[in-house]
Amino acid sequence: MSEKQLVIGNLQARIPVIQGGMGVGVSLSGLAGAVAAAGGVGVISTAQIGWREPDFATNPIACNLRAIGKEIAKARDIAKDGILGVNIMVATRQYEEYVKAAVKAGIDLVISGAGLPMNLPELVAGTATKIVPIISGRKAMEVITKYWLKKYNRLPDAVIVEGPRAGGHLGFTREELETYTVESYDEEISNIISYACELEQQHHTSIPVVVAGGVYERADLDHYQQMGAAGVQLGTRFVTTRECDASDAYKQAYIDAKEEDIVIVKSPVGMPGRAIHNEFLDRVKAGERFMNGCKQCIRTCKPAEIPYCITQALINAVEGRIKEGLIFCGSNASRAHKIETVQEIMEEFTK
Repeated sequence: MSEKQLVIGNLQARIPVIQGGMGVGVSLSGLAGAVAAAGGVGVISTAQIGWREPDFATNPIACNLRAIGKEIAKARDIAKDGILGVNIMVATRQYEEYVKAAVKAGIDLVISGAGLPMNLPELVAGTATKIVPIISGRKAMEVITKYWLKKYNRLPDAVIVEGPRAGGHLGFTREELETYTVESYDEEISNIISYACELEQQHHTSIPVVVAGGVYERADLDHYQQMGAAGVQLGTRFVTTRECDASDAYKQAYIDAKEEDIVIVKSPVGMPGRAIHNEFLDRVKAGERFMNGCKQCIRTCKPAEIPYCITQALINAVEGRIKEGLIFCGSNASRAHKIETVQEIMEEFTK
């Protein structure tokens, strides 16, 4: 077993694994609760979390805020005393209300990326909820920590370094993705760990660094812990589990995917993303347009200009309409060959 537990403030995960937040509907209470119960950190994605509510088409944000509390409560029943987090994208419309809803529901930690969560400390002030920004490099961490110290006298309880091999929306340009090497990004991770150590010494605190993006097996955990990281975050590996909240057809798309099927796409919200090539992407490339109303998801989206609604495309995929949907994935999706259980994966990370 890994000698190191993942310690975030007063929270202790027996296994130093955070399950990545995956929307829309891929990581909800079922997956997050199972990971937390198994000794890791289970994470619910709040991205359009209320899509199954009856009035979602007319009032999506209210549905999402309503569903946050419901999913956290259901996950808590599964997790028992395990650690639960939510992943809330900074670019989400009414981001602050999403954070407040999760805090009100008693979430253990809030993980935020897709932008810099500059006001996150004030949104959890006076509560036990931990705050964990997702960063892509040392520069972003410096910006966040200096601002938080100056305005809130607060530092992150942990940071997640998400590299170019991650799934879904990526915090890198297409050029950066094309020039990425393992060696160059390991150097960036080392710089971040070094900066975290400086802050720990200066402020007599602990800021564990968790590495994400391309993490798939126990050897990855060993590699990053040897570099000084406290743990890892993985998402793709958990998609093909019995407990994952996505449809069986969605999981099968991962199992069927070959390495050459994993592509970088331009998301309608303006960011590059990693996905499994399918008929839907071919139709978008051919110039077809699939817009049927705005679901109020991301601030950067311009409904009048984009070819399709990313919310609807992700809903189609997670519900099993694969040929009509966008299937986000990480760089290791082609390594999935069978359906596993969360317990089997977590045991692998303790061998």
